[in-house]
Amino acid sequence: RVSTVASATRSTTLTVAMTDALSKIPDVEIDPEGTFKYILVNVKVKDGDASKEIVRGTKSAEYHNHIFDKVSPAMEALGMECKCLGGGKIEHNSQEKKLRVFGESTAFGKADHAVSAEKLKTVFNNYEITLG
Repeated sequence: RVSTVASATRSTTLTVAMTDALSKIPDVEIDPEGTFKYILVNVKVKDGDASKEIVRGTKSAEYHNHIFDKVSPAMEALGMECKCLGGGKIEHNSQEKKLRVFGESTAFGKADHAVSAEKLKTVFNNYEITLG
């Protein structure tokens, strides 16, 4: 009986720790300037229900899957599972404080740009963000 309680406590502690780890993952990581590919990724706690969407984009990626190939192992190392929900491009003009979300990924399909824009607003709340 005691071992069951200890096991349940350990499991609950692990779940809380994983949910906390999920909350520490930045919602948005994109290049500070330019036009580049981006992906929208669902990150989920392994063997749990907690999840969230994150946006990742960089000029260094020739293809959308290059971004996912970096994000996925990094999330797995934190005990998370990821699924790419789609991609597109972001035009980031830091001088004018503007972001434009558009396009699609050949490999992953078109991301829900409205969801991506909402995520971007959490970080770039003083920017004008447009779709299309």
